Amino acid sequence: MQKNNIFEGRYSLGKNGIAYIKNRDTGDIIEVPKHESGTALSRDIVRVQINDIIKKEGEIIAIVERAKTGFVGIIKKHGNDFILYPDDFKIPEIFIHNSLADNPKIGEKAYIEINSYTPILTGHIVKHLGNPDSNDANMKGMALEQGFDFSFPNDVEEEANNLKKNGITKDELSNRLDIRDTLTFTIDPEDAKDFDDALSFKKINKDTYEIGIHIADVSHYVMPGSLLDEEAQKRTTSVYLVDRTIPMLPEAISNELCSLREGEDKLAFSAIFEIDINTGNIIKEWYGRTLINSNKRFTYEEAQEIINNESGLYSYELLELNRISKIYEEKRHNNGALTFETHEVKFILDKEGKPISVKVKERIDTNKLIEEFMLLANSRVAKYMSDSDFFVYRVHDKPEYDRMEKLQEFLKLFGYKTKLIGGIIQPKELQEIITKAEGTEIYDTLQTAIVRSMQKAIYTTKNIGHFGLAFKYYTHFTSPIRRYPDILAHRLLQHKLSNTEFEYDQNWYEKMCIHSSEKEQSAVTAERNSIKLKQVEYMADKNKDEVFDAIVTGAGKFGIFVAEYESRSEGMIRLRDLGNDFFEFIEKSGIIKGKRTGISYKLGDKIKIKIKKVDLRKRLIDYSLVQNKKKYTTFDKRTKI
Repeated sequence: MQKNNIFEGRYSLGKNGIAYIKNRDTGDIIEVPKHESGTALSRDIVRVQINDIIKKEGEIIAIVERAKTGFVGIIKKHGNDFILYPDDFKIPEIFIHNSLADNPKIGEKAYIEINSYTPILTGHIVKHLGNPDSNDANMKGMALEQGFDFSFPNDVEEEANNLKKNGITKDELSNRLDIRDTLTFTIDPEDAKDFDDALSFKKINKDTYEIGIHIADVSHYVMPGSLLDEEAQKRTTSVYLVDRTIPMLPEAISNELCSLREGEDKLAFSAIFEIDINTGNIIKEWYGRTLINSNKRFTYEEAQEIINNESGLYSYELLELNRISKIYEEKRHNNGALTFETHEVKFILDKEGKPISVKVKERIDTNKLIEEFMLLANSRVAKYMSDSDFFVYRVHDKPEYDRMEKLQEFLKLFGYKTKLIGGIIQPKELQEIITKAEGTEIYDTLQTAIVRSMQKAIYTTKNIGHFGLAFKYYTHFTSPIRRYPDILAHRLLQHKLSNTEFEYDQNWYEKMCIHSSEKEQSAVTAERNSIKLKQVEYMADKNKDEVFDAIVTGAGKFGIFVAEYESRSEGMIRLRDLGNDFFEFIEKSGIIKGKRTGISYKLGDKIKIKIKKVDLRKRLIDYSLVQNKKKYTTFDKRTKI
């Protein structure tokens, strides 16, 4: 939004106290001196008045939206009162009047909420977190700062426990399709505690299978207007930190009553398809509420071993499901879907939560098998609901033109000549680049660059399709234990099936979609912060003389961002530490290049590094360059799990 040199943007605070705010309409970066920033805090959405177009300077004239209203930090004494020193070093100290301090211990970590932004920043203590060096305090603090409480109100827990105690009523059994005699199983991570999806398999005849995707019927228990529903609306998602899960619903619901555990009768909301054995085409579909009983709880690795050996419990069914999932995957690729194989790190922690080793998770066929059938259910439910007045969709817009231009320039560096058609590089062309690069050193680099050029997926009642998956209709239906939009999708589907009125209008649902999209990003931030903390702790214990393999993950005007290869612990090598040359950042191509030597650094380059400095409080790592990338040979293979 821009009018009369006024625009809105995100307040990004530099170390020198000057804020930099991007004007998206012009691309200009406007500087705001500290004395012109008003009460703005880091990451707030602000309204900026441009005072000097030539110097590109401005002032904050209004706060549009606060990024956060609560902060975690360490309590210090201040006369008769107290001060909180936030963990986020971009946030100033927060004054706490003695009457609002709730008997703090000096030096403890606490979570406070802001009372006033002027004339000074003041707040009150909400949660005492204990020893600031403890893993537990840090993890709880990261969740609280993003708006996720690690505990539930007593009345919410009581409501959940009562539902668990009552279990499945006899009246409910008569309202459902009973498929307990159909072979059904779950496939999940080894450490999973909540099982919200299961597959069933039945051979109808020589040409047809019946395959069911059965989802925990959370919406049967979490009713509109209930305390559980109000709490789920606030959270909208579970949060997965390095060492714990902060669930959207109490464990009595998420891990027990609704979890599709082996050998237990469970209520499910099901999508059941009759499928052509050879083509995977859907002949017939049915949606509705069911009663199921899982015959087996597989881990991904157990199911994969059976597929690999072509023998074992339910081997025929697993092999056929795997074969059909590959048909669906190929169809999606042919339709222009993008598939990214990301590498996630898993830290092994000791009893105190200290990282002692790190491994890289590897996606295997059984991961993809489950993913394809969940995609099938999500897309078919969305298509079925597309003629309703409204529905909750998961949409992914086309990439923005300027991002596609930058991606095109970047791909040129690797010899890829691409075309912009309608302002985008066609998905099939991008997928072809990714596929051909698989197994090569540039695979991760190309994939990362393409992912960064994409828009974020969001929830909305206004369908525009899903660009990345190449679906005209798509929703989230398959994880109601951990995502509130899935509960909403279940409710709307049931209203259509039973021809009943909606509790709320489209405007209410759209507001919940916006809220859910925002909370999803908050959860991602908390999760990334927890990983970042463990990465910094992990590298802090390393010998400063040790040489590490690293990969360049980004570049900017201050230097290059690099990640130690094993743990993906990211830090920066500053321009002055790159060598005896004048290095400059070329924004268009995302390269840092030396004027004299011509040596350049870009996303994906492999280099050798040492640790220069680790700041545990700020969670920052500075690296130094050991070996010029031109002399680099190869990395050792990473450990996989």
